[in-house]
Amino acid sequence: MTHDPESLPREAADRFTQPFARFLKIEAASGGLLLLAVLVAMALANSRWGGAYLALWETPIGFTFGTLDFTRSLRHWINDGLMTLFFFVISLELKREIMLGELRHPRMAALPFAAALGGMAVPVALYLAVMGDEPGMHGWGTVMATDTAFVIACLAIFGSRIPPALRLFLLSLAIFDDVGAVFVVAFSYGEALTWSALGLGVLGLGLVAGAAQLGVRRMPVYFLMGGAIWLCFDASGIHATIAGVILGLMTPTRIWVSDTRLRAILGRVLAYPAGAHWSGDTADRRDLRRAGRAVAESLSPVERLEMMLHPWVGFFIMPVFALANAGITIKGADIVQPVSLAIVVGLVLGKPIGVFGFSWLAVRSGLATRGPGLSWPFVAAGAFLTGIGFTMSLFIAGLAFEPPILTVAKLGILAGSALSAILGIVLLVWLTRRTR
Repeated sequence: MTHDPESLPREAADRFTQPFARFLKIEAASGGLLLLAVLVAMALANSRWGGAYLALWETPIGFTFGTLDFTRSLRHWINDGLMTLFFFVISLELKREIMLGELRHPRMAALPFAAALGGMAVPVALYLAVMGDEPGMHGWGTVMATDTAFVIACLAIFGSRIPPALRLFLLSLAIFDDVGAVFVVAFSYGEALTWSALGLGVLGLGLVAGAAQLGVRRMPVYFLMGGAIWLCFDASGIHATIAGVILGLMTPTRIWVSDTRLRAILGRVLAYPAGAHWSGDTADRRDLRRAGRAVAESLSPVERLEMMLHPWVGFFIMPVFALANAGITIKGADIVQPVSLAIVVGLVLGKPIGVFGFSWLAVRSGLATRGPGLSWPFVAAGAFLTGIGFTMSLFIAGLAFEPPILTVAKLGILAGSALSAILGIVLLVWLTRRTR
């Protein structure tokens, strides 16, 4: 294996920092594509093709299996099916950061965890306070989560002018509260439980764990089992996206082929003389195939799956979700309603108050520590950005509200997310100019 003599040698930390940097780049780029999808959805919904556009997502698609009916609308398959992969990737990143990255240090992990708790509890409290006894109180989950892609895209505007610790803090916070929101969705916005289907889903999770212990390494096997588990959860009454979170957290972080073994296997292949002799059932061909598998298995399953799925989630699943859910007919909508006001208050005020307040308490009590360069003014600016709840807020709103209130709720989500983004960016502009 050759190296560029003009480059610096690789460090052990590269194994942790490079996947994190790749994750940030994809999130930042997908944030721009997500914004474009939102604008397209809004334009189509308010055009002369609006009726056909909105009806498209209600097209029934599915199949029946005995007494189980898996016929769902196209929007349902997107929101519950494709979005399961989104939550799966989020869980992969969370586990990788906790096991291999900066969050493996308990006090470093405690800061975004505490901030995420505050960013869920305070907005919900403000939402319920504003709503009172008005219809729509059940939609309190819409103000809980943070849109990872939009937040990272906002930070990408400032490049190296903001401390790297701020990116890690906000990314970790967003992942924590997204995972927390999914658990809330699973148990607060589900339907009546079907215990037989739930039992089959739990049995499927046990089979996945057993297969991993037995050393089964084939990804298609796990994808098939994951699909079956998703169908069981979907039929059980618990929201099926929880399957993605659980399977992501179950994914191993341990590599199968060590660096020493990989070098030995590759050395055996390189020892063969040059020539076209890699065909047929020969020893050299078997060594070549073994080397190919060893290269793949030198990465942990968490890293391999994240590298495989994250671009699909960022550049396909998220924009499709936005196209299916962000199309809001503005004409005739009564924007000034308690639901929209409660959502705006929860996102614009509740999120920054909760994130900053719980972060300060965690550091003050000695439970958490701030990363290098992460001053309190930057924490405050980042706290405003956490009010961008777009994806998860729309996701939960679709479960919590009926159509008459849903449109108003979506308008509140868009307004609250936009205002949070503006406030966070303005504060970061002021801070970076002041720092320079």
